[in-house]
Amino acid sequence: MDEATLENLKFPIGRFQWVDRLSDEQIKLYTQQIRNFPTQLEEQIQSLQAEDFQKPYRPGGWKIGQLIHHLADSHIHSYTRFKLALTQDTPAVLDYDQDQWAEMPDAVNTDVGSSMHILKGIHQRWTNLIETLEPNQFDRQYYHSARDKHYPLGTVLALYAWHGLHHLAHIRNTP
Repeated sequence: MDEATLENLKFPIGRFQWVDRLSDEQIKLYTQQIRNFPTQLEEQIQSLQAEDFQKPYRPGGWKIGQLIHHLADSHIHSYTRFKLALTQDTPAVLDYDQDQWAEMPDAVNTDVGSSMHILKGIHQRWTNLIETLEPNQFDRQYYHSARDKHYPLGTVLALYAWHGLHHLAHIRNTP
């Protein structure tokens, strides 16, 4: 498989484009995307059969079931980091090895229903929180020590709106 084909399979909607500051319109758009994500995911997987959750979304990639559990794991982390940044001054956050998490028994052998419940709850709480924020609060940030990078909450909002759409495209494009 050539590099361009593999890149397209890995990033079917393109790579995330870093943004430091969001407009009010972007905040509304990304908040709505965060709010709608669990419903979009549910609609995307509703016609899948049990064996479909065992298919990898690309050669060498996670299976669809692992991908859905990854979404729950990742979005729990992001929601927690978001709240930490709102309640502490530039907290340092811990990293986690998403590949190891995706290989753990609960991500390999568990029906995706539990992760769908997690995503619905997290996204409802997350958007309810986001909608209460003042524009300057999106400038608050956390420090990701493993990446040696500061993440403003506006960037995090854009990143996780992208993250959901990115993985929806993986599922949609699975052969």
